[in-house]
Amino acid sequence: MNEKQIYDYILKIQSIAKIGLVHSKDPYAITNYNEINKLSMDFLEDFLNIKFDRPNYFQRDIYPTPNVSVRTVVFNQDKTKVLMVREAVDNGYSLPGGWADLYDSPSQTAINECLQEAGANIEIVRFVGVMNRTPFKKPTSVPEYVLIFEAKLVGELKEHEYETNDVNFFDIDNLPTLSKKVTKEEVLRMIISSKDGLVIFD
Repeated sequence: MNEKQIYDYILKIQSIAKIGLVHSKDPYAITNYNEINKLSMDFLEDFLNIKFDRPNYFQRDIYPTPNVSVRTVVFNQDKTKVLMVREAVDNGYSLPGGWADLYDSPSQTAINECLQEAGANIEIVRFVGVMNRTPFKKPTSVPEYVLIFEAKLVGELKEHEYETNDVNFFDIDNLPTLSKKVTKEEVLRMIISSKDGLVIFD
């Protein structure tokens, strides 16, 4: 294993620890995530011969910027239906996607999220664009840029993970009840832009 591989490996471990600290409610898990976070930080300080005592992404007191998420539009063959997943948290549907993890490329995030949420192996067709979701959200929501991809399904749908409880193709003109995480306007904008070959840039 070369130095870059070691560096990437430790960063991945630390990103898992940080995600765990955000989402976990179990005290035992939180203790372990804190320990993993500290161990990985110590290792990186020794490995890079620097101290993480200045504002940077390891300490989230950096200059505030929008969070980044990814959504993927997957059509059936004649582009009359779109793949949607039902969010377990509110039983509403959305396009497969989620927050981008550290050090995963945008396209790899799209591939990962489709597999996790929909059990779908996909092939990226094109990058559709970037949407600023902040205007659609409540003032208390986190500002967010969404990276949107169009993709095609490769093979059959497989088993998906716990965050979703249904996966199906739906008519574009007759979408199901949507998740509270999204609005109909933005979902339709993603779908129509993907179908018509348009680019979203704001």
